[in-house]
Amino acid sequence: MEDGFDKYEELRNMREQQIKHVATDHIELNQFHDQLMTQVVHLAIEKVKKEWGPSPSPFSFFLMGSGGRFEQALWSDQDHGIVYETTSDEAQNYFLTLGKEISDGLHAVKYEYCDGNVMASNPLWCKSVEEWKGQLENWMEDESFEAIRHLLIFIDARVLVGRDSFIEELKEVIHQKIEESPYLLKRMLKNTMRLQKGIGVFGQILAETHGSHTGEINLKQTALFPYVNAVRLLALKEKVMNTSTLSRLGALSDHTIGRSNRKHYEEEFRQLLQFRLTYGGKENYEAVHYVKIDALPKEQKKELKDMMKQGIDLYNDTTKYFEKGVPK
Repeated sequence: MEDGFDKYEELRNMREQQIKHVATDHIELNQFHDQLMTQVVHLAIEKVKKEWGPSPSPFSFFLMGSGGRFEQALWSDQDHGIVYETTSDEAQNYFLTLGKEISDGLHAVKYEYCDGNVMASNPLWCKSVEEWKGQLENWMEDESFEAIRHLLIFIDARVLVGRDSFIEELKEVIHQKIEESPYLLKRMLKNTMRLQKGIGVFGQILAETHGSHTGEINLKQTALFPYVNAVRLLALKEKVMNTSTLSRLGALSDHTIGRSNRKHYEEEFRQLLQFRLTYGGKENYEAVHYVKIDALPKEQKKELKDMMKQGIDLYNDTTKYFEKGVPK
C-alpha cells in the first residue's frame, strides 16, 4: 500500500518541478497532463494487479470534460470513466476497484476529485460495453435535463489508456440515434443555454459582484463555454469523432461553417486558451478560470471582449441553425 502512495508522491513532486516549464504553452501543458495522468493510470493498474490479479477483460480508461477536450488549464479536476468488454460481476468489481485507485492516485498527484462524481469509481461511469450502450440509449430516451447533461459529458470522451474501438462503438450508438431523432440536438442545445453572461448591454465586461471572486470574470463560463458548447453540437450533427474544440472546428464541413469563418473561430479560441494561461490565477483549481478585470491592460481588455463576442456570435448562430434546420 505504502509503496503505491510513495510512487504517487514521486509523480506529484515531478509535476511541481516540471509544470512551470510548460505553463505558458497550451499544447505543451495538455501533453504534460496526458503524460502525467497516463503514468498515474499505469501505476494504479499495477497496484490493483498485485492485489486482485490481472484484468478480467480488455478495457479503456477515458477522459471527459476539459481533459477529454485537451483543454485543461494549469490545474484541473477529474472527469473520467472506464468501459470494459465482458459483462460480469467479477469484471464490475475489478474495474470499480481500479477506478477508485485511479481517482485516489490522481488526487494524490493534485487533480481535484470531481464535484459531480464523474469518475471511474462511480458505477454510472464504469460499465461494460453492453451496459454502456444501454445507458446511452436510456439517456437519449429519457431526455431529462440530467440525462442530456450526462450525454453531453460523455460525448467529450477520449481514450487515454486502452482500446479506442470501445469508445468509437459507443459514440456510434449516439450518432445513429441522432440520425433517427435529429430533434435530440435541440434538446442538447436547450441543455447548454444557461450560459453566464460576460458582456453587458453597454459592451462592458461583467465581473463577479460578490463572493471571493468579486471584480473577476470566470473565463470558463463566460468565454470558453459558448465556443465549446456550440462546436460540440455542430460536430455531433456531422458525426465528427474528434473531441477538442479546435480539431472539431477543423473537421466541420464548409456547408456548416464556411472555411474562413472556421479558421477565424479556431484562431479566436486558440488565443482564448492562451489568454487563460497568461492571465488566469495560478494558485489552485478554482483560481485558474478567473481573471481580475482591473489588472488587465487596456489592450488585453479589448482583446478579451472581442474573443468573448465572437464566441457569443458563434453560439447564437448555432442556436438559429438548429432551431431553423432541425425537425422538432
